[in-house]
Amino acid sequence: MACLHDHSCEDHDCSTDWSLYKHIDLTKVTALNESVPGSVKSVFKAWEQRLSSSEEHLESNEGDPELLVYIPFTSDVKIKSISIVGGADGTSPSKMRAFINRDGIDFSDAQGMQAIQEWELAENLQGVLEYQTRYSKFQSVASITLHFPENFGGETTQIHYIGLKGEATQLKRDVVATIVYELMPNPSDHKARSESGGGLSHVE
Repeated sequence: MACLHDHSCEDHDCSTDWSLYKHIDLTKVTALNESVPGSVKSVFKAWEQRLSSSEEHLESNEGDPELLVYIPFTSDVKIKSISIVGGADGTSPSKMRAFINRDGIDFSDAQGMQAIQEWELAENLQGVLEYQTRYSKFQSVASITLHFPENFGGETTQIHYIGLKGEATQLKRDVVATIVYELMPNPSDHKARSESGGGLSHVE
């Protein structure tokens, strides 16, 4: 299911507040079948930069449109939607499959495994389409692997932007820990009571 942006993004979930870009462990992002090693890192950028004209993009090897992108996060996240901006002239990916918390997948693994969700993609050159996840299945995500098995007929597959939206669960854990800490007695008060005889006494 795709979401068309026919609304003001400031009033909806399109804002950078929901972007998971800052939670991606970019140093560990990898891709299989990329024509330029390391180029996959260039497709992850802030939401407002998604259409920035950059020479850098992810492209598959000539005559082999399949791509596999591994994206680990710095903390567990919940993923609400995924946006893909592909290339022109048939080089955009036409299908996307997702695997969660599965490290080290190769093409034979991906082809033989059941994806947690699959999407038929449209050519999304302007970045106005988002593909909603089955949200209940995209909780506690430490890493996601995206498999792009085919494109719209181009010799290569090009991806210029991958956007992930949702929230980092780690942030919520920090908030809870802070509240609990503030409700606990002051440790110095506890120590004072213990030293004044408030602790347990040993009975002979």
